Amino acid sequence: MSDIAIKVENLGKSYLVGHSAAQSERYTALRDVIARNAQSLARKTRDMLTGRPVVQGDEVEEFWALKDIDFEIREGDRVGIIGRNGAGKSTLLKILSRITEPTTGRVTLNGRVASLLEVGTGFHPELTGRENIYLNGAILGMSRSEVQRKFDEIVDFAEIERFLDTPVKRYSSGMYVRLAFAVAAHLEPDILIVDEVLAVGDVAFQKKCMSRMNEVGATGRTVLFVSHNMSAIEQLCNSVIMLRQGEIAEKSQDVNSVVRKYMTAVGGAGNAEWHNDRRAYENEWFTPTRFYVGDECGGVNALLERGVNESVFIYIEGLCERVDPALQVGIAVYSEDGALIFWSYSTDDDDGWVSIGRGESLLRLEIPAYLLNEGAYRIELGIALYHRMWICEPGNNAPSITMEVRGGFLASKYWSQRRPGLLAPRLRWNKLEA
Repeated sequence: MSDIAIKVENLGKSYLVGHSAAQSERYTALRDVIARNAQSLARKTRDMLTGRPVVQGDEVEEFWALKDIDFEIREGDRVGIIGRNGAGKSTLLKILSRITEPTTGRVTLNGRVASLLEVGTGFHPELTGRENIYLNGAILGMSRSEVQRKFDEIVDFAEIERFLDTPVKRYSSGMYVRLAFAVAAHLEPDILIVDEVLAVGDVAFQKKCMSRMNEVGATGRTVLFVSHNMSAIEQLCNSVIMLRQGEIAEKSQDVNSVVRKYMTAVGGAGNAEWHNDRRAYENEWFTPTRFYVGDECGGVNALLERGVNESVFIYIEGLCERVDPALQVGIAVYSEDGALIFWSYSTDDDDGWVSIGRGESLLRLEIPAYLLNEGAYRIELGIALYHRMWICEPGNNAPSITMEVRGGFLASKYWSQRRPGLLAPRLRWNKLEA
């Protein structure tokens, strides 16, 4: 009997994307408008009669979300799928979950598939948590007795016993995800597919999920895991597939090596500066216009040499049209492998938050030279209204820049090599009388 759980051959998925030709023209004659509308009506009528999807717009473009995808996954493998937003990860998982049909190619699945692709997938909002557990079990092809055998484990894992007979439409997003993951992971699927949805849960729940997915893999079942958290990918997966613009860029069992390549590609070598023409992240409270790493005088500099530079400085420029005291601007610093090291925001100071007034502002953050260890770092921008909304959220497609720290051994004259760990602070020690 073959031990191949998933086999993908020449897989492709295309979509028709509509464009409005009038948007690119400064002047449009009436005859052009009439001719264009007539052509659009004829095209839509033809598409309806032939069963093709009807696409809005004057011009139609064929966009390939996936193209020429080939791979095999063996039973018991825990495979990470990584790539930038728009690389085709979610499209691939929807095809493997039999939600979307491929345009070309073939997918062979050996076993029962359970998917957790987004909050609410497979749940009926009017049904209670108890009823949705049985509904999901039926969808997976399980008998009522099989679901009953796992019922207590699911409820205990999801921690929703008090709300078991409440319609799930009244659940918070965290409760929804806890129950959805518990159902998907405990009803004994042969193949478990999990998208970035786990980012909704708290830290304790994420640890439980990672532990459960490890258990699923250890019992010979297959796990496909999509995440932007590279530490989670390295912790869970024994192989990885990296997608780029709908194609496989890398496929390997050397997870650490592929993750490093991905982090380098995302950050870009020497990408110390980010510019915005005010069209991205546009809002009335604080639209970021420039974000860069530099020296004390404001010059761009992606390299911190300890012993030469006393500190590294992060600069954030932006435009405020409406003053709000809840505004906070800051950064998140990640290591080369994607581990979050720390956040820092303009609201950190106990003596008072940094006040951002109407008009253009320039904020500067100083990071001491002897805090970070040698290595490359990614810095993501974060802007929010405190406890109300995110304008751009670290870890969720926020603007990013990179920098490099050299000379870690200079933290102390008694160290002649790079210190272990993410940080290399120079701390003060004293001997006290016993």
